[in-house]
Amino acid sequence: MCQIHTGEKPFSCEECDARFSCKSHLKTHMRTHTVKKPFLCKECDISFNQIFNFKKHMRTHTGEKPFLCKKCDKTFIWSSHLKTHMRTHSGEKPFLCKECDKSFNQISNFKRHMRTHTGEKHFLCKECNKSFSQTSNLKRHMRTHTGEKPFLCKECDKSFSDNSGLKKHVRTHTGEKPFLCKKCDKTFICLKTHMRIHTGVKPFLCKECDKSFSDNSGLIVHIRTHTGEKPFLCKKCDKTFSCTSHLKKHMRTHTGEKPFLCKECDARFSDKSYLKTHMRTHTGEKPFSCKECDAHFSDKSVLKTHMRTHTGEKPFLCEECGARFSDKSNLKTHMRTHTGEKPFSCKECDRCFSQISNLKAHMRTHTREDQQTASLCFSV
Repeated sequence: MCQIHTGEKPFSCEECDARFSCKSHLKTHMRTHTVKKPFLCKECDISFNQIFNFKKHMRTHTGEKPFLCKKCDKTFIWSSHLKTHMRTHSGEKPFLCKECDKSFNQISNFKRHMRTHTGEKHFLCKECNKSFSQTSNLKRHMRTHTGEKPFLCKECDKSFSDNSGLKKHVRTHTGEKPFLCKKCDKTFICLKTHMRIHTGVKPFLCKECDKSFSDNSGLIVHIRTHTGEKPFLCKKCDKTFSCTSHLKKHMRTHTGEKPFLCKECDARFSDKSYLKTHMRTHTGEKPFSCKECDAHFSDKSVLKTHMRTHTGEKPFLCEECGARFSDKSNLKTHMRTHTGEKPFSCKECDRCFSQISNLKAHMRTHTREDQQTASLCFSV
């Protein structure tokens, strides 16, 4: 018989001195010491020390959800889940973090959050010994070892290792850019990465050369400059590239596509950066300055070449004769002295030249001849 109403607890545990009002409660409690779990689930072989927990577990197999939310008609397996759910309607967040005053509607979310303060990381990867504060993060990380990508895009069959990656990707199809930057009023698929442009934060560090990047994808592409990895293959000419954007740009050399239009002169370009550089011929902008002699340039690559006039650096080597050059185009011109190639032809007399400057000089001989002929005709 239970002594619930009197408050009396005559049944005592000999292991830990806990006391109970009912003999049956003591009996259930004793199983925590003996590890006896008499209630076995025949579906999955999990066993329980209380019939109450066993019955709750069985609903995961039967799909029974007896607890109904009267606000939105959602149903739940357990009453505790309904209770937690009700807080989404009431806005109640009873679990308060004393460190930062954030509050949570579930104790599990609160506990997870507390690990951001304590730095506690219980969940260990057995492959590489990295530890994580959440099981979900460990699960996601494990896919970097297994290569598993269970989240599939229905538009293009690309797959992703986590749902957030898929969600971001889907927006490239829908054109949705739901996140507004309050600094520049631009909208983005992923605002967090963009904000680093304003803050200057570059949390992704290369261990080889200490360069840092604002996003992980930039670091991954950069790492390939050290490893030499070029996983993206052009099916037209078998050239390989370190990132998809370089392959995409290269493919336009085969297709002839030039999608970037100059609104000033209708010139077209295969790459956005080429259009940007070209626009400076209209604006006169020369943002790249030489710190040695104050010369200014419209293109960063031209500044880089110019700097070699100060350093004396000549990185481009002719493998035929050992001559060195500060500029790749000069090496290309020089190579024609070995190959005999003369790609620049005169339309007046069919003479050919290895350099365009020589062709231009030659063309003047025709201009002078025309002028002399005209003057002779005039004198007659």
